[in-house]
Amino acid sequence: MAEVAADDRTYLQAFANFLGAPEPALRLLISILIGYPIVLIHRYTLYCKSPKLQHLYFIVTGVSIALFNYGHNVVHSAVCVMVAWLLLLLIGGTLKSVIISFVFQMTYLLVGYYMTGTDTYDIKWSMPHCVLTLRLIALTYDVYDGRKDPGKLSNDQQKTALSFTPTLVEIAAHTYFPASFMVGPQFSMRRYLDFVKGTLVGCELPPCLIPGLLRGGLGLFYLAVYQVGISYIPDAFINSEEYYDLSLWQRHMMVGLWAKITLYKYISCWLIAEGVCIMSGLSYSGKDANGNCLWNGCANVKIGLYEGATTFGHMIASFNTNTNAWVAQYVYKRLRFLNNRYISQTSALVFLAVWHGLHSGYYACFFMEFVVMNFERDIVNYVNQYPRLVSLLNAGPLKYFKFVVLKLYVVVFMGYCLGPFVLLKLHRWWKFYSSLYFSGHLFFALWPFYAPAVKAIIKTIGGERVKDDKGKKE
Repeated sequence: MAEVAADDRTYLQAFANFLGAPEPALRLLISILIGYPIVLIHRYTLYCKSPKLQHLYFIVTGVSIALFNYGHNVVHSAVCVMVAWLLLLLIGGTLKSVIISFVFQMTYLLVGYYMTGTDTYDIKWSMPHCVLTLRLIALTYDVYDGRKDPGKLSNDQQKTALSFTPTLVEIAAHTYFPASFMVGPQFSMRRYLDFVKGTLVGCELPPCLIPGLLRGGLGLFYLAVYQVGISYIPDAFINSEEYYDLSLWQRHMMVGLWAKITLYKYISCWLIAEGVCIMSGLSYSGKDANGNCLWNGCANVKIGLYEGATTFGHMIASFNTNTNAWVAQYVYKRLRFLNNRYISQTSALVFLAVWHGLHSGYYACFFMEFVVMNFERDIVNYVNQYPRLVSLLNAGPLKYFKFVVLKLYVVVFMGYCLGPFVLLKLHRWWKFYSSLYFSGHLFFALWPFYAPAVKAIIKTIGGERVKDDKGKKE
């Protein structure tokens, strides 16, 4: 067996070298793509059959994918699944179970990051473990919500709440579901169980093969664009002598293009994984006005919104949407009792940074997200109080000019914000920001100091002002 494994690694390494990709990245891609035949076999042999057999099928295939990538390190996910089940069995449905689950799962993840971390982004067992961590924490929350009065639950909570404690087999199958174990997307235990029971779509085979293949094909297209892009602008370019020889404005533009290419790596993986979820039937989300089936229940990226984004708000709403929705439901909205939006927002961003890892670059990145979003919220709210100015900006040739300016703004400063996320280490991202003279920090973080001047200009151009949401004018 050891010899077979060694040969397997040798062949894969040779193929990875031929493609110009790291071997762990190739294993990851194979693991996502193999989801397609796995769900096809399920579709034609087990769909709407015995739930227990379906659970076992998903456990066996999911664990096999984990073994293919990380070998004996699959034990880490198994330990966390076992602890989650025991916790629900003993004190499930209580606030104490939620707190213990949150602390244990996050601590296990962070220790994993510490044990496996290096100076670069690594594809090791801790990578899919971050997906598992959110899934198991959410499970405990959902059982807790299921013990509450349904009338006191939000719409999101009503869709995910569980009035019973899932079995160990159900938890394991939900965790190792082969279409999402490696890179997501997140989906609730409630959705998974409805899918297995046949109540999500119905027991007639759903018309999801073509939509799934199209979504997966789009993912492969983005993967190809990424591979071509990094051959011209690899991560190493941002700290190269060639980069530092560019003028300041050229550095900003190159950073923006580099970030655009880098994000395609994540988008391609999410689209391919989503295609698997669609083909399984798990992504069903009802029908549109014309009676056509909708398959966006597991979507993790909104391509149209992403490519047309002209604000960071658009980018956040279109990128990694499942994780953002998870944080909104299980972190941000749970802090409403504090009655302070900024504390809730800060807590959510700190959680995201911690969840991503221990590298300082994550914290620098999410700090920039905080200041950028507050900048945009403030200026958009103020501009919207001047209907004449809004109409002017959205009419005639000016709307096209506005689009170009805002598109450049998003591309350039998205690269600026993403830099630390990719470079990770303080000495690397500090040098990166130094090369750009900390332009983003000056532009966004200093907004409160130059905001009065900008608002005075807006007021001069805007004419009559509508005050906030009270309908009063001045």
